[in-house]
Amino acid sequence: MQLQNKVAIVTGASRGIGKAVALAFAGQGACVAVVARTQKESRLISGTIHQTVEEICTHGGSALAIKADISNEQDVDFMVQKTMETYQRIDILVNNAATNQPKLFKDIKLRTWDRIMAVNVRGPVLCTKVVLPVMLEQHSGHILNISSIVTQEVTHEPMTGLAYDMSKAALNRFTIGLAEELKNYNIAVNALMPDNTNTEGWAYLNPDVSYKNWQNPELWGRYAAFVAAQDPARFTGRLLGEDELSRICSG
Repeated sequence: MQLQNKVAIVTGASRGIGKAVALAFAGQGACVAVVARTQKESRLISGTIHQTVEEICTHGGSALAIKADISNEQDVDFMVQKTMETYQRIDILVNNAATNQPKLFKDIKLRTWDRIMAVNVRGPVLCTKVVLPVMLEQHSGHILNISSIVTQEVTHEPMTGLAYDMSKAALNRFTIGLAEELKNYNIAVNALMPDNTNTEGWAYLNPDVSYKNWQNPELWGRYAAFVAAQDPARFTGRLLGEDELSRICSG
């Protein structure tokens, strides 16, 4: 129970990696604010914030469902306010929520590009900006950004698209820069870089490919819990792919 008495906000936690992180944190004793836009089951893709909360509570954990568009300032203010009203502190922020429509640059509409940047870049920046004063007052915290291995590659299969790739590269730079700024405040900033992961969203966008060798969300849930349990004064400013995480966890 390495996260006992900790409070975490996990965005994009209605499904996929976000849900796996929320479950892993709760399994390690954390109280979890489960944040996403999805409240009702879709016929196209499964998962809601309420289902994630129910699963956590069924296993004896504590969780709170919060509907929020993380690119909207009022929604993010409400997210933090509701979490503080319920749990009185925030120890961990996981910036996981993301969107994508994989297209070549010549084919993507500007409004689609703007939406990807709004969710994938503005969202983490906004969530961090609003959560950070709480962590500064506590003089402790972990900020964990869910990036992607595409930032380390020239090409990727299946294609993720230049908008998504750029948004994750920006998230990596945000991670490194903010870690440097906060290194004297006992607040860690790290990023996880999954490869193809068998989530509802990525599978939905790639219905005709084989998922046989893809990673699973639970793997990244365990890695996120491991990173969030480290000493924030010592474990910060890292961009962590599966190879390095596997080595660190087994070392």
